[in-house]
Amino acid sequence: MSSQATFAAALLDPRQACPPGLCCANGADPASRFAVYRNNVLGSLINALADGYPVVRQLVGDEFFQAMAGVHAQACAPDSPLMNRYGAGLADFIERFEPASSVPYLADVARLERLRTLAYHAADAQAADLGLLAAALAAPPSLGTLRVMLHPSVHLLASAFAVVAIWAAHQAGETLAGIDPGQAQQALVLRNGLDVEVFAIDHATYTFIQHLQNGLSLDQAWAFAPDADPGHTLALLINHHAITCLHHDKVLP
Repeated sequence: MSSQATFAAALLDPRQACPPGLCCANGADPASRFAVYRNNVLGSLINALADGYPVVRQLVGDEFFQAMAGVHAQACAPDSPLMNRYGAGLADFIERFEPASSVPYLADVARLERLRTLAYHAADAQAADLGLLAAALAAPPSLGTLRVMLHPSVHLLASAFAVVAIWAAHQAGETLAGIDPGQAQQALVLRNGLDVEVFAIDHATYTFIQHLQNGLSLDQAWAFAPDADPGHTLALLINHHAITCLHHDKVLP
């Protein structure tokens, strides 16, 4: 193992000794200085997770979250200097983290919070002109072949739990009283201007948007989600500036 790899491994694992060859200009003990540095690094990673997953933290409490985030930080080093990318795998980690098993919806709440981060940092894209959208939607004979391009911030999440209701309750300072956590929900996440918005949508709408996102025409997407309401769904996307382009294409499948 290279000296750099040895240093990085010891930095995230308190069980490892101070890497050999370190020295301090002021003559201080390298092991003591390295321990301080290690604590600062781990603390920074834990704080980054707390900032990125505030509802997860509220659901389990600060003490539990700090401990869980510390285990995750020791196992998963950052792979980018951009800290907003750190913690992408926290939801999968939570699913495997036995002490969190008593909160079965915790991993999906983490997935929802991660999608909000991705939506916030997604590339900018200009919403399609409302006049063009109105003209296209006013031409019923060719409406079925219309394909739409969605904003890069648009994300979908299907969960076996009431993730949107749980997340929303924590935005309003409410409790989970009256919420059935085991009620499946689908979420639509998007950025409207500078605001990241979260909507609970039904399964048919989820499927319809998913196939639009995959490049299918309105008719093709509707064939996969016959119970969807295309007009209502398109209105939702248009009103929140989530459609960036539209075109007719009879050649593509």
